[in-house]
Amino acid sequence: MNFHRNHWLLLGTIFFGFIFLGLIIAIGPAYWVQAKVNARPAPQSLTPLQQRGLDVYISEGCAACHTQQVRPIAMDRVWGRPSTSRDYAKLGGPMDVWRPYTPAVLGTERTGPDLANVGSRQPSKTWQYMHLYNPRSVVKPSIMPAFPWLFKVTDHPAVNTTAVPVPAPYAPSNGKVVPTERAKALVAYLLSLHQEAKTTRSPQKSAQAAAKGTAQESQPQAKKTTSSANGATLYSNNCASCHQADGGGLPGAFPSLAGDEVVTATDPTEHIDTVLNGAHGRTIDGKTYGASMPPFGSRFSDAKIAAIINHERTSWGNNAPTVTADDVAKQRAGGK
Repeated sequence: MNFHRNHWLLLGTIFFGFIFLGLIIAIGPAYWVQAKVNARPAPQSLTPLQQRGLDVYISEGCAACHTQQVRPIAMDRVWGRPSTSRDYAKLGGPMDVWRPYTPAVLGTERTGPDLANVGSRQPSKTWQYMHLYNPRSVVKPSIMPAFPWLFKVTDHPAVNTTAVPVPAPYAPSNGKVVPTERAKALVAYLLSLHQEAKTTRSPQKSAQAAAKGTAQESQPQAKKTTSSANGATLYSNNCASCHQADGGGLPGAFPSLAGDEVVTATDPTEHIDTVLNGAHGRTIDGKTYGASMPPFGSRFSDAKIAAIINHERTSWGNNAPTVTADDVAKQRAGGK
C-alpha cells in the first residue's frame, strides 16, 4: 500500500474514511436519537412579545453561557428529555432582513443551567425578574452577571406595574425596581421555554411502560423513591431556587419553610395540597406573597411528591410527621 504512488488508493481511503467517520459521528447518533425520542406535537409559534424577548435573549448574549439542548445522556436528564429538531421549529426562521438566519439558541457551554425547559422548571415571573436584576438575590453562589439596565428605579411605579421585590442587600438605596419592556419581553420568552411531553409511536408499548413505572413507584417496598436523599435532590432541583437551600426563603418574595405552620402541622393535608396544586397570593405571618408557586402534581408521581414533602418536614429544624405516597394519592383524588 503506497499512498504516494497509488492516487486511487489515497482518494478511496479518504472518500470511504470520510463516509465511515460521518456514519459514526453524525448519522449514527442522529438515528439513535430519532429512535429514542418520539415526535412531539406541532410547536406553537412565539407570540410577538416572546419574539421580542428572543431578540433580547440573543442581543444580551444569553446563549454564550446557557444552552437549550438536552443531550441523550444520563447527566442531562435533570434538564428534561433529549432535545429534538422540532423543539426549535417555533423559532420560525430569520429574525429580520439584517440577520438572514435562524437565531442560534443551542449554546456551546453550561456556565449556567440549560434553559430548554426553564418555563416549567421556574415559572415564576417574580423569580425571573429578581434573577435578571441581580442573580445573587435568589442564587447566592451565582456567577451570572446582573442586568440592571433592563430595569428602572422609580419612586412612583405606574399603577399597572408591580415592583420587583428585591431583597434589601441588593435593592437600590432609593426607589423601587420595575421591569422595562425589554425585561418583560425577555421573561415572556424564558417562560415560553417548555418541553412538551413526547408522544409515542406505539401506544401499546407506551401504556405498558407507563403501567410498569406506576407500579414500581407505588410499591411500598420501593423505599429508594421516598428516601431523604432523593427528596433532597428533588427539592434542590425544583424548590431551592425560591425557598433556598436552607429553607429560609427570601423576605418579601418567597416564604420560609423553616418553622412554617403548614410545613410543621401534624395534619399534612394543606402541605400536600400546596405541593400538588401550587399556590398564589397566600398571606403568611401577615405578609402576602404575590409570586405564584407552580403545581407539581402534573410533573411528579405520588412517591416523588411525598419525598419532597418529607424533606421539607424533616429539615432545617422541622420535625413533623412524614407522609406516604398513598397519602398523596388520596389527596390527589380529592381526599376521598
